[in-house]
Amino acid sequence: MSHLFQEFRLKDIALRNRIAVSPMCQYSSEDGYPTDWHLVHLGARAIGGAGLVIVEATAVSPEGRITPADSGIWSDGHVEPFSRIARFLKEHGAVAGIQLAHAGRKASAHRPWQGDNHLAPNEGAWETIAPSAVAFGANLPVVPRAMTVQDIARVQEAFVKATQRSLAAGFEWLELHFAHGYLAHEFYSPLANSRTDAYGGSFDNRIRFHLETLAAVRKVWPERLPLTVRLSVTDWIEGGVTIDESIELVRRFKLGGVDLVDVSHDFITPDISHVPWGAGFMVPASSRIRRETGMPTAVGWLITEPQQAEDIVRDQHADLVMLARQMLRDPHWPYHAAQQLGMEMPQAVLPVQYAYWLKERSSPGPVRPNTT
Repeated sequence: MSHLFQEFRLKDIALRNRIAVSPMCQYSSEDGYPTDWHLVHLGARAIGGAGLVIVEATAVSPEGRITPADSGIWSDGHVEPFSRIARFLKEHGAVAGIQLAHAGRKASAHRPWQGDNHLAPNEGAWETIAPSAVAFGANLPVVPRAMTVQDIARVQEAFVKATQRSLAAGFEWLELHFAHGYLAHEFYSPLANSRTDAYGGSFDNRIRFHLETLAAVRKVWPERLPLTVRLSVTDWIEGGVTIDESIELVRRFKLGGVDLVDVSHDFITPDISHVPWGAGFMVPASSRIRRETGMPTAVGWLITEPQQAEDIVRDQHADLVMLARQMLRDPHWPYHAAQQLGMEMPQAVLPVQYAYWLKERSSPGPVRPNTT
């Protein structure tokens, strides 16, 4: 039996395999509301056989959007459109997850294919906030307003309300986005955080936002459902976040009720030339965090081949493999992986509407063809 296709249980939730669809921003929402695009995009990956499908970074407040076209769940009106998506994912065998986010100083920007730069005032720009009045730089030059303690409390309450709405929408897997240079990562990294109060300076202070936000969310998210975190575990640059620090942070996450860490990296500065790009380059970090903390992990980044994914799970480098671009290239990657890994009935990962016609036959098939 393939390790990649073994069931994975976390709390009361069982994934049919170890393949997860990573949150992928589509920049196709309207005032935060998901559209038919999201239903088809996410639904296709559930039909394709993934065990877990996570909705893209979903803003907890309007100011927390990366772009005006970002997904959001800051109002009760957002619940029903997301419910439709969660229902469809579950109907087709996938666990429905959502990632909650605040973009911090990277907010108020154009979509990537429209420049990926900050909006101008006459284009609907809004005020950005961050731990410190330090701009990201490059194509995002706007200096954010340094958050007050009241701002911090307001954002944390927004995470709580978004968590409650996510639960009401039927999601059974929650991921807090503490990575990729967005707000929580800005608190964590000394490259973005120059505060001198209780939220800056020392390691304990720089992780205070994370632990407080986690504690607040933990109170309203059911214990029976997985609560997970995506974390940039390294900035790959001197003066930034290190793996050693992140191992200690993950230990504290574990004490605070986190059930799994989605291991990611960087994007705190515009210069990413220092990143050691290569096939599965985040796997060693995931393996070390999993081994040294006892925390289940998920890992992605340049994982493309079925045997590569199989080896990661088999050798206990991670519990889940996160796929993004590869699932855009091939929404039926799980089915093709099952074929390549020699599963006896690879079509079993598909819904019956597909599986029936793809199963091995000793005869030409049924009386009626599946074409018109």
